[in-house]
Amino acid sequence: MHGASLLQLYVFLLAGFVGFFTITRVPALLHTPLMSATNAISAISLVGSLVLAGAERGRLASVLGFVAVTSATINVVGGFIITDRMLRMFRRAPRPGGERR
Repeated sequence: MHGASLLQLYVFLLAGFVGFFTITRVPALLHTPLMSATNAISAISLVGSLVLAGAERGRLASVLGFVAVTSATINVVGGFIITDRMLRMFRRAPRPGGERR
């Protein structure tokens, strides 16, 4: 394995471990804001995959770009749907008779 790719693999694995241990220590109350930030990061990967898909660097790059666009879009849309469901859990139920305080 080439030295640069070994270093990249090492950084990738280290980032995975740090991310896993950081996320597991987040209290349940903070999961919704954290997911919203993650959705924004996923949107960045969507933009990158759009650039790759339209770069005309050959058929393989275009196919991989299309797969990346599809995957990133599913990730972003799914993340917003889940965030919306989580936020609905914190809404108060309407009071009987429509009374307000």
